[in-house]
Amino acid sequence: MSGGAAGWRVPAPSPDAWVRWPADWGCRYLVLVDVEEEFDWRGGFSRAHRSTAATRALPGAHARFRDAGAALGLMVDHPVASDPASVDRLAAIVADGRSEIGAQLHAWVTPPFEEQVTAANSFQGNLARELEAAKLDALVAAIGAGFATRPRAFRAGRYGIGPDSRRLLASRGFAVDASVRAGHDYTRDGGPDFSRVGNAAYRVDGLVELPSTTVFTGVAGRAGPLLHRLAGPIPRGRGAMARTGLVSRVPLTPEGVPAAAAIAAIDAAVAGGERLLVMSFHSPSLEAGHTPYVRDADGLARFWAWWDRVFAHLARLGVVNASIGEVLAAAGRSA
Repeated sequence: MSGGAAGWRVPAPSPDAWVRWPADWGCRYLVLVDVEEEFDWRGGFSRAHRSTAATRALPGAHARFRDAGAALGLMVDHPVASDPASVDRLAAIVADGRSEIGAQLHAWVTPPFEEQVTAANSFQGNLARELEAAKLDALVAAIGAGFATRPRAFRAGRYGIGPDSRRLLASRGFAVDASVRAGHDYTRDGGPDFSRVGNAAYRVDGLVELPSTTVFTGVAGRAGPLLHRLAGPIPRGRGAMARTGLVSRVPLTPEGVPAAAAIAAIDAAVAGGERLLVMSFHSPSLEAGHTPYVRDADGLARFWAWWDRVFAHLARLGVVNASIGEVLAAAGRSA
């Protein structure tokens, strides 16, 4: 079953839709965690992958983020919300008063199971509208049963929203969507195209959209989005641009991005007037061996060294953390 939305080009917002942050907001950063099951990142999708053992690393990770002054937006999917041990761990984290439970939809492990398990159907926006809605309802119900809360922030697994997704979210009480990954195009895999969407938060379909921050650095960084699109069809074209220092596309994540590149991107974003930096990572990266980004103990050490360096740099710049609640409150003040 498919909704026929594969390859949806997400329109860029008009400037009048941008969130106008209050004058005292400055520049802040938000940390979102895709809290999800472990699975084989190099294999196909499977309904059988529902283990959430890696959530045992979240309490210790939360202590490190809390000590750095950072709240966590915990974007929980169905296997996690259905696992009592994971629920207990996360409930203790949100007791800090700033961290918050959000929702993340992995369509292939969320009932009802009516679609074929394919790469295209892993993007929720490719499903029939009724099936996408039913999966959202099942996810919200599982989170409500586990955490006695109704989530207000959402992220689509694989950033896979479609034309109906945000209206479906708004009708179910969500206030924030964080499914857009600025400057990225997933149409080759059957997903959406965000290449024309920038980093600015904006209002759409009754929600505040918080794109995951991506910065184009290099000598031609200002033309980065255009050059990156043009180089896409050229074999190794984007890699060549990065190696020569012309343009590099840098998402703000410790997964696959060196700390030095992230720091350069943060400097460029702050200098360019960005008011909110949205960072993210996947919860299985908190243990060695679950993701390609943290394969062993050395990889885990690099993961935490990344955060230590980035947090120290943000502090030097005067960029402070914001929780989901604080972002919503500021966006409300700017409405």
